[in-house]
Order: sequence, then C-alpha cells, then structure tokens
Amino acid sequence: MEEGSWIARSVELMTADAVLAWVRAAIYLGVGLLLARVVSRTLIRVAGRHLDAQQAMLVRRIGFYLVLVLAGVSALRELGFDLTVLLGAAGILTVAIGFASQTSASNLISGLFLIGERPFAVGDVVRVGDVTGEVLSIDMLSVKLRTFENLMVRVPNETLVKSQLTNLTRFPIRRLDMQIGVAYHADIVRVREILMDVADREPLCLEEPRPLFIFLEFGDSALKLQFSVWAKRENFLDLRNRMHIAVKKAFDEAGIEIPFPQRTLGSLTGAPFPVRVVSGDEPASGPEVPPVDNTPGNS
Repeated sequence: MEEGSWIARSVELMTADAVLAWVRAAIYLGVGLLLARVVSRTLIRVAGRHLDAQQAMLVRRIGFYLVLVLAGVSALRELGFDLTVLLGAAGILTVAIGFASQTSASNLISGLFLIGERPFAVGDVVRVGDVTGEVLSIDMLSVKLRTFENLMVRVPNETLVKSQLTNLTRFPIRRLDMQIGVAYHADIVRVREILMDVADREPLCLEEPRPLFIFLEFGDSALKLQFSVWAKRENFLDLRNRMHIAVKKAFDEAGIEIPFPQRTLGSLTGAPFPVRVVSGDEPASGPEVPPVDNTPGNS
C-alpha cells in the first residue's frame, strides 16, 4: 500500500513539474516575443539617425530574430531538451538544405553583396530589364519593387547581381534628351535659337549645366537634332511633358516643319512620272509611259 502511494505521488510530482516546465517555456516565449519587438523598435529608432533605411531595416531584423532565438533556446532548456543534440541535428539539416536549395544559397550570397556594395537603397527608383519601380525592401533572398502601375515585383538577388541595373534617382539632377527632326529647308541657326529660348523660359530647366544642342545627322527625311536640358530629379517627368509641348508650340509659331517620312520616286531615264487626279467613278487615263530598256549597252 505504501509502495503504491509512493508511485502515485511520484507520477503526480512529475506531472506537476511538466506542467510548470511548459508554463515557464510559454512565459519565456511570450516575454521573448515582447522583448524582441521592443528591441527592434529601439534599434530602428536609434539606427535611423546614423544609417540609411536599408541598413536600419537590416539591423532591426537582426535584433528581432536574435532575441527571439535566445527566448526559444531558453524555452527548450526548460522543457529538458539537450541543446547539443539539437545543434548537431541543426547542422546536418543545414547541410542537407544547402545541397537541396542551391538557388536560395546563391540568392543569399548575392544579397550580402548587394548590402555591401549598396547600388541602391530603399526608396530609390531602379530599372532591371523591362521592370522599373520603387524599392520597397531589400531582403536576403530578393528585392521587392513597386512599379508605377502599383504592382509588386519580386526580383531575386542573383538576378540583380548578374543583370545591368539602372538607378534613376541616385543623383540629384537628371538630363532630358529630346530627339528632334526638322525639314531640310529649315534654318538650323534659327532652330537652335528657338530651342534655347524655350529652355530659358521654362522654370524647371536648370541654368547650370547649360542646355546642349547637337546636330546628329542628315536623316532620310529630316535633319536630326538632339536638344538636352537638365532638371532636378523630382521635376524630371513634369519637365519632359512641358518641354515637348513648348517646343511643338514654338515650332508652329515660327513655321518650322517637323517632317514625316518621305520618299521621292523617279525613273531611270530621268523623266518625271505623269500624275493626274481623277474622281472615283472616272476611269484613269493618261499618256502612256514607254517601257524602259535596262539592257547593258542600250540607252
């Protein structure tokens, strides 16, 4: 009878100890989660004064997960788990996952290169391939972009490292290059004066650097020109619309033609083609054009 009572008492104590262990583990996890949030908020507040948005976000995440891992380890110890065995199993599992997910490992390493090189930061507008958008976050495996259509695009870090990337907002000013064609009979000097006057009257154009006028080439149907002006980064899109509208209006007022593609037709003999305009129900008739003999030696 005494032996049975002792066994029952032992089971009772073991059950009570197990319940207390689970309670203590839950408390560790709850306090750890709360502490991790407090630490992350404190780090983002302190780091934001000295680091950029990308580095501050990285510091906040490292602090949050570090406190959370410590709380998880403490909870496991309360439950009686052998951490040495867990670390060994975690190492084997890490190696297996590494072999199974080489792409993820490549993205992880590429993310470290991006963080170290810093070709862009959170808030910049970048172009990768045919995708252009604002950088929302720089994670260890990918970068999140928000396009101008308000779409979220996930770009793997490996793609960013291997591809050509253009940062559209890295520098405070940008240059607008306008490709313009004018008729062959236009006065180029007069065209240059008109373009310079348009730039001088546009308040969004910067005085320094000065606008740039370049004669590109004699095109098939027009004289091809390039007119370049500078603007602040935040005014670039407004300037692009306003300059094209102002140049078109100034050319119309000055009688300068912006030609469309043209072709000149002629015969090998040099004689012009006879052309006569007829109505829709009138049969077309006119002088017959004699055939041309292109045989070598005949003229």
